[in-house]
Amino acid sequence: METADPGVRLDKWLWAARFFKTRSMATAAVNGGKIHLNGARTKAARNIAPGDKLVINNGHEEFRVTVLALSAIRRPAKEARLLYDEEEESVRRREEEREMRRLLHASGMAPARRPDKRDRRKIKSFLRKD
Repeated sequence: METADPGVRLDKWLWAARFFKTRSMATAAVNGGKIHLNGARTKAARNIAPGDKLVINNGHEEFRVTVLALSAIRRPAKEARLLYDEEEESVRRREEEREMRRLLHASGMAPARRPDKRDRRKIKSFLRKD
């Protein structure tokens, strides 16, 4: 009789490696096609093994990592970082995108105060012009 593969479920590993705050968020991301295992979409219950390559699209960031170790329990961030190795190009691209977002949002100045009744009337009259 053969023994079962001792791997860890993909959603559990993503949660333990701290890519997602909850396991249900990790499951939703996998089922939504945000996670690719060895270049293909996969299911949350799929077992992973060391050496597998993952592409993780976590909102506005994309991680390209290689699985180094398995863990089904969530540990501190320093220990979770030892579970994977991120590609240098992935790190560089994420830092460039973060800088671009920072510069994009820095240019928008917030108003000094909330509009009062007179300002709101001016805004409405301006918006209603044709």
